[in-house]
Amino acid sequence: MTQTAPSATAAVFSREQRRALTVLGISQTLGGAGMVAGITVGALLAQDLLGSTGLAGLPAALYTIGAAFGAAVLGRVSQRFGRRPGLALGNGIAALGSAGVVAGAAARWPVLLLSALCVYGAGTVTGLLARYAGTDLAPPRRRGRAAGTVLFAMTLGAVVGPNLTGPTGDLADAWSLPRLTGPFLLATVAYGAAALVLVVWLRPAPLPPAPPREPGTSRTGALRTGRPAPGVITGATVMITAQLVMIAVMTMTPVHMAGHGHTTQAVGLVIALHVGAMFLPSPLSGLLADRIGGRRVAVAAGAVLLGAGLLAGLAPPTSAPLLACALVLLGVGWNLALLGGTAVLTDAAPAENRAALQGLADVGMSVAGATGGMVSGLVTSSGGYPVLAVAAGALALAVIPAVATSSGST
Repeated sequence: MTQTAPSATAAVFSREQRRALTVLGISQTLGGAGMVAGITVGALLAQDLLGSTGLAGLPAALYTIGAAFGAAVLGRVSQRFGRRPGLALGNGIAALGSAGVVAGAAARWPVLLLSALCVYGAGTVTGLLARYAGTDLAPPRRRGRAAGTVLFAMTLGAVVGPNLTGPTGDLADAWSLPRLTGPFLLATVAYGAAALVLVVWLRPAPLPPAPPREPGTSRTGALRTGRPAPGVITGATVMITAQLVMIAVMTMTPVHMAGHGHTTQAVGLVIALHVGAMFLPSPLSGLLADRIGGRRVAVAAGAVLLGAGLLAGLAPPTSAPLLACALVLLGVGWNLALLGGTAVLTDAAPAENRAALQGLADVGMSVAGATGGMVSGLVTSSGGYPVLAVAAGALALAVIPAVATSSGST
């Protein structure tokens, strides 16, 4: 009897994990379709309503501010009340923000539109936070694959979403709404459905509500000495550095290509390949994190990102194929860093504060993304795109000493 009990427990655990991953996959697919709205037409809506090309970048800034705030709040909600309420709330917020964008555009009210874009950004961060939920029920040796599976599911919706821009625009026309609000109508329905799926079917919750905190520990999961749990800072550093590098190079690549005579179609293809490389390798990156460890995957990410920066900086500006290869490498390196950093942080963070720490790490990613976007323009204007790309690739090597220092202290 004592020998069969562990097997029965493992079987139940595995069944619960598979169910959780299935539900998370469905919600991620829906959320991926909704996420595309902000990417495709957010800036165009603001430009149309504000009547200024110079303010067309404002939605991206508000989206990033909202994402940083959302990551912090949703991480704490998940820690306090459980993963299901946290993720469902995030998707619900994204649906509310999407509906607000439609209302603001229809009423020609810029304040409502911009505020709603900020709310929308706060909710869409759920798509990345969900990768942590994939690891909650997984055994330590399968956490990487679980996180990769959840991330991969989001790409399915992200592929379908752009193909629905035309039909949703037609629907907006039929309802006497601005045509550009069509993708946000889709986002309202998609995120609302994702929240409903999580509320109804994500049972039991992957991460239950947090137990009472031990008297000798702090909110950061460290002892009162102030020392953080080993690996927490390392995992966050890996992800934050990769986010800054990726956003900086990605942001200025279309500008660089357009300035050297590439067509809009060529630029779009390069960025599409880059986005695909950011998420499609997720199952393989997660498998590598399980097999060789998150730290080794993070080191590999630093090397790949360096290669991407060097190739982007040294490639002839008229060569779309070489720039496409560089952007694909950039996406793959980011994916390796995300899954490797996730594995390191998740393994190191104490269970009683894990979700909150995961949320804070993603706050850092949002801030890094905003920083990369702003700095990239300044560096390019002063030194050129090659300087930006090579410098960003060199910066990615910072993950290697960070990992080496951490592994030496554990």
